[in-house]
Amino acid sequence: MTPDIVDSEQAWAAVRARDRSFDGKFVTGVLSTGIYCRPSCAARHPKRENVRFFAKPEHAEAAGLRACLRCRPNDIARDEAAIKAVIDAVRTAESAPKLDELAVLTGYSAAHLQRIFKRETGLSPAAFARALRSERVRDALDDGASVTEAIYDAGYGSASRFYADAKQRLGMNASVWKNGGEGATVQWASVETSLGSMMVAATDKGVCCLSFNEGEEELRARFPKAKLQPGGEAFKRLLATVVAQVETPGRPHNIPLDVQGTAFQEAVWQELRKIPDGETRSYAEIAAAIGKPKAVRAVGSANGANHVAVLIPCHRVVRSDGTMGGYAYGLEIKKRLLDKERN
Repeated sequence: MTPDIVDSEQAWAAVRARDRSFDGKFVTGVLSTGIYCRPSCAARHPKRENVRFFAKPEHAEAAGLRACLRCRPNDIARDEAAIKAVIDAVRTAESAPKLDELAVLTGYSAAHLQRIFKRETGLSPAAFARALRSERVRDALDDGASVTEAIYDAGYGSASRFYADAKQRLGMNASVWKNGGEGATVQWASVETSLGSMMVAATDKGVCCLSFNEGEEELRARFPKAKLQPGGEAFKRLLATVVAQVETPGRPHNIPLDVQGTAFQEAVWQELRKIPDGETRSYAEIAAAIGKPKAVRAVGSANGANHVAVLIPCHRVVRSDGTMGGYAYGLEIKKRLLDKERN
């Protein structure tokens, strides 16, 4: 590989981390299989002695290698241009473009465009559009705009379209969001677990808070104007499911969540939920996985903004050197959660 790209050890470290920030800077030739890949390719890592790095795809092809059909390393520039075109189209459109329209714009099939966009951003084009518009509504509400003004200024063609999106994403309607949860009902309870006292709170849509060694005071700080009340029978059934998930992790679950965040935060939270039980990822790996390799600190902030412990598993994030790092509810609980998942 030419020295003006990166040295071999740095390149190998990028491959091991599947760091997307290096895609387009070099390709990884696997001599034993005769293929070459992006640094971020999700395929199983080859043995180091079988790897050679090339500055450009054409250099790898001149050496007799062919492009990986999984990560398509010879399409990087085209993929990046397509993703940028989609983002620009979504940001400037009065109403969210349809996937088929975006596919025509980029020259990709709808399915392939959906796949590469989600791979790079953590969201589908439709989810990105919803997140962007909802974020604009919240920003406008925070700035004092009326609910109606915020909805239309954010690019919604009608209030009904906003509320349809809100059912999927926000949980609370716009006026409730503006007024600090006023009018919303949050049921909650504290229960003893093997990890100590655990608080669970939920709206009628799903769990909105799960924390350890906290109570009504902390919950009220999160939802200052919501109506807090003890959980009824339906909540008790939900609580039992949550406790079972915490005590015996590793089983698939469909526990509904009612969480709100920016598009970036939600991309981080989605990536956290992809980490297998008992495994960990560094902040840098999460940043690379959502296509924002330089946003390591922002990933840390998004991790800290998560109010639903365990179900959005922020305890699976560690420092790059492998040490535990911090945890809102103490390192002992973090360690015990990971131990539970590994055993």
